[in-house]
Amino acid sequence: MSSPATTPAPAAVTPPTGALDPVALRADFPILGERIGGHRLIYLDSAATSQKPTAVLDAERDFLTHANAAVHRGAHTLAAEATDLFEDARATVAGFVGAGPDQLVWTSGATMGLNLVAYAIGNATAGRGAPASARFALRPGDEIVVTAIEHHANLIPWQELAARTGTVLRHIPAHDDGTLDLDAAAELIGARTRIVAFPHVSNVLGIVNPVAELIALAQEVGAVTVMDACQSAPHLPLDLPTLGVDLAVFSGHKMMGPYGVGGLYGRSDVFEALPPFLTGGSMITTVTLDGAEYLPPPQRFEAGTQPVGPAIGLAAAVRYLDGVGLANIHAHEGMLAARMGEGLREIPGVRLLGDAAGVERVGLWSFDVDGVHAHDAGQFLDARGIAVRVGHHCAAPLHTRYGMTASVRASAALYNTVDDVDEFLDAVRGIRTYFGADA
Repeated sequence: MSSPATTPAPAAVTPPTGALDPVALRADFPILGERIGGHRLIYLDSAATSQKPTAVLDAERDFLTHANAAVHRGAHTLAAEATDLFEDARATVAGFVGAGPDQLVWTSGATMGLNLVAYAIGNATAGRGAPASARFALRPGDEIVVTAIEHHANLIPWQELAARTGTVLRHIPAHDDGTLDLDAAAELIGARTRIVAFPHVSNVLGIVNPVAELIALAQEVGAVTVMDACQSAPHLPLDLPTLGVDLAVFSGHKMMGPYGVGGLYGRSDVFEALPPFLTGGSMITTVTLDGAEYLPPPQRFEAGTQPVGPAIGLAAAVRYLDGVGLANIHAHEGMLAARMGEGLREIPGVRLLGDAAGVERVGLWSFDVDGVHAHDAGQFLDARGIAVRVGHHCAAPLHTRYGMTASVRASAALYNTVDDVDEFLDAVRGIRTYFGADA
């Protein structure tokens, strides 16, 4: 039997010049040929979930067809092939963010990764883990600092940890233009701060946050840094060790990969000291009826059956992204973001969230249409084949900060074109007229 582990990954489609050609790339995404109500699909909801190229669909299907078996558990040929593919996927995905394979833990997604970290720190606080785990123990009066722009997944786990441990949760505010208040951050992050959590890119505002400054402030006081990289990993070059963050999470389905898989990056010394969260099979060395000893990272944090097929699919996704080039992707999406922002500003009654001048951003804008509920605006666009997101985007406190309960969010990816943006803008111009809000 030939091993799929040695089968070359399908190459990404790139134009001869090496520059990103979204028209050529669209051929790699079968779903983009769908029609919605007679209209061509204009998919502007990649911040929620990205579409998957054929290379990803084929990689997962090929595994299930030729090498499906439990990893790390069998001596037969299929088990060995599955394990090789699984660990090769780990090395590939880890390398995509500049890390080594022992610095990447498989999770079901970013939410799982953030909860893993919060509960592991809680276990250290309860006295579990090796002696080195004591460095993470929290005491009443200690502080956890987050930002006012968090996705709920990087807020609620810290709320819960604070409630369990008696620590204080504090928030770095945002200016009206959506940028973080670094002066306030410098005041908030101090001797009592033990954890600083933040997003690399806001999933509502699209702004690339000044994470280097936040990390520096945290390092000055010895606080652990935790970064949500969901909206940056697919859109700009990312080297987590060089950035200096202690822990970071990302989700496969937002970066051209399958559902049900994500990554938790950790500095080696941090992973070595953290006690486990989930326990059971696959993460132990020895077990008696009275106790157990655990494997080193990353397996220490990977109890139970792993997402083998999705991990292999995610490795294909990052090979695809690498083939196109993250610098090319970021430049293309930045161009689309500028065009989208300029067009939205010119439409009467449209209010942009996070309309900061001169900041780096990804291809994402959230906005409010005066006199029209976000859900109605979304349905209007959907009837024209344009897929956007509506609601609070799992960032209710941020919407409260702007005095609203919901917004419309349009988010571009490498397969979006200038025509997509222009047709979207033309449709937005008709929303208020259709609903009689411009009378």
